[in-house]
Amino acid sequence: MKAPESDPIVLSTQLVSSLLEEIPLVQNFKGKWVLIRAKLDDLRSQLGDFADFSGSVSNSLSVDLLGSVSAALSDAVSLARRCQSPNLAEGKLRTQSDIDAVLAKLDRVVKDGEILIRSGVLQEGGGGSTGVSSSSRREAVRSESRNLITRLQIGSGESRNSAMDSLLELLQEDDKNVMIAVAQGVVPVLVRLMDSSSAEMKEKTVAAISRVSVVDSSKHVLIAEGLLLLNHLLRVLDSGSAFAREKACVALQALSLSKENARAIGSRGGIESLLEICQAGTPGSQASAADVLRNLASFPEIKENFIEENGVVVLLGLASSGTVLAQEKAIGCLRNLVSDDESLKLSVVKEGGIECLKNFWVSAPSVRSLEVAVDLLRHLASFHPVAEVLCSEGFIARLVGVLNCGVLGVRIAAARAVFELGFCSRTRKEMGECGCIGPLIKMLDGKAVEEREAAAKALSNLVLYLGNRKMFKKDEKGIVSAVQLLDPSIKNLDKKYPVSLLASLSHSKRCRKHMVAAGASAYLQKVVEMEVEGSKKLLESLGRGKIWGVFG
Repeated sequence: MKAPESDPIVLSTQLVSSLLEEIPLVQNFKGKWVLIRAKLDDLRSQLGDFADFSGSVSNSLSVDLLGSVSAALSDAVSLARRCQSPNLAEGKLRTQSDIDAVLAKLDRVVKDGEILIRSGVLQEGGGGSTGVSSSSRREAVRSESRNLITRLQIGSGESRNSAMDSLLELLQEDDKNVMIAVAQGVVPVLVRLMDSSSAEMKEKTVAAISRVSVVDSSKHVLIAEGLLLLNHLLRVLDSGSAFAREKACVALQALSLSKENARAIGSRGGIESLLEICQAGTPGSQASAADVLRNLASFPEIKENFIEENGVVVLLGLASSGTVLAQEKAIGCLRNLVSDDESLKLSVVKEGGIECLKNFWVSAPSVRSLEVAVDLLRHLASFHPVAEVLCSEGFIARLVGVLNCGVLGVRIAAARAVFELGFCSRTRKEMGECGCIGPLIKMLDGKAVEEREAAAKALSNLVLYLGNRKMFKKDEKGIVSAVQLLDPSIKNLDKKYPVSLLASLSHSKRCRKHMVAAGASAYLQKVVEMEVEGSKKLLESLGRGKIWGVFG
C-alpha cells in the first residue's frame, strides 16, 4: 500500500480537509471563499470516484490531473492563510487576483475530472495505447480513441496539441479507425475545439474534421452539428492558413449537399470566399472549392449569389488553367449552374465557354474525365441558339467519338446530348451522316437501364428525319432491341421513348411485321394499361397491319 504522501488521491483529500479548516478563519474576500468552498464539495466527491477506480493511480491522464488538483489545493491553502490576517501584506488587488486564479484552477480541474470520469478510460487501467489490455485491434483502437478524445478536453494546451497529433495519425491509418473514433464521440469535441483553440490547434482540428468528412458512413455525424460547424468552417475560409482553407473546403463538400446548408453558405459570404480560392488558392484547395461550388450550384435559389460574384468568369478561368481535377470540378459547377437557366447559358458562351470546352475535350487525360464536359454540352444544347453554335463548332463529330467509348457514364451523357442537339431536321441529318445511329442502336442492348433509355430517347428524335429512319431499318437488331424495351418487367425505363421510336417506324409494313414478330403487340397491351403516351395509337397501327395482311 502506498504511503499517503505518495498517493495523489490521499494527498488531495488531505489538502481538501485542510482547506475546509482554513476557510472559516479568513477575514478578507469572504464571498469568493464561499465559491471556493462550493468547488471543494464537488472535488471531494470526485476524489471519492477516483478512489473507486483501481487504474486511477496508474493511468497517466488521471495522475496528471491529480497532480494539478494537489497543486491548486496547495496554492489555495497558502492563500487562505494569507487572508486570515486583517492586513493583507501583498495588497488587496494582488490578493484578489490570486484568489480569482485559484478559483479558475479549481473550476478547471473539476471540469476535467468530470470529463475523465465520464470518458470510461479509468476503467481500462493504462494511460495510453500501450496500456490497452485487449488483444483485439479494434478494441485497442476504441480504447486509444477514448483516451485521445479525453486528452483533447483536459490538461494544458501542449498536452491537447500532442493528443491532436496522435489522433490525426490514428485517423489517417484507416477508415475503420475514423468510424471507431466517431462512434466514441470525437466529432462534438472537435467542433468545440474550433471555438477556443489556438491557430495551430484550429488548423489541426480542421484537418481532423476533413478526414472524418471523406468517410461516407461518418458524414451524417458532421451534418448533425449543423450551423455551428458550418460557421466555424466559413470563418476558416476567410482567415485561415492555406492548409486550413483547403481542409475546410474538403469538409464543406460533405456539408453543402443540403438546401439549408447551401442557403447558409450563400448568405454568409461563403460563395465569395470559395470563388476567391478558385482564383488564388493552392491547386488542391482550388479543386476542393470548385467541388463545394458544384454542390451549391444545384440549388436554384443560390444561383443569384454566383451571378453577383461574377462566378461564370471565375469558373471558366479555373476550367481553362487549373489542374485536371480542378477543371473537372469547375466544369461540373458550370453544368449545374446553367441547368434550366437560359441567360446563364448565354453568359457561358459569351465568356468563352465553348472554346474552353473544346480545349478540355482535347486535353482530357482519359475518356472518363469527359463525362462532366459532355454533360455540360448537353445542358448548353438544350437552348437552341446555343445548340446552333455547338453544331457549327464541330461538337457533333466529337459526340460520335464518345458514343463508342467504353465508359458507361460518358456514353449516357453523349446520348442525352444527341437528343438535345437534334432540335431540327438539319442537325438530325448531320448527326445521322456523322454516324450516331449505329452506336445508339448498340446502346439499346446495354446492361444499364439508364443507358438503354438514353439511347431510345436520342433515337426517337433522330428518326424524325427520313434519312435516319432508313439507316435504322438497315440494322436488323434495331427494331428487336427497341421492342424489348417495352417489356413492363424492365423497371425505371420511361416507355414513351421506345414507343415514340417505334411509332416513327410503323409507317413501314416491313417494320410493323418485325415489331409484331418481336412481341410488340403483347407488350403494348400492357403498356397501354400504363397510359403511356402514343402506346394506344401504336398498338392500333400494328393491329391494322395484321388485318390488311389477312385481306391481302
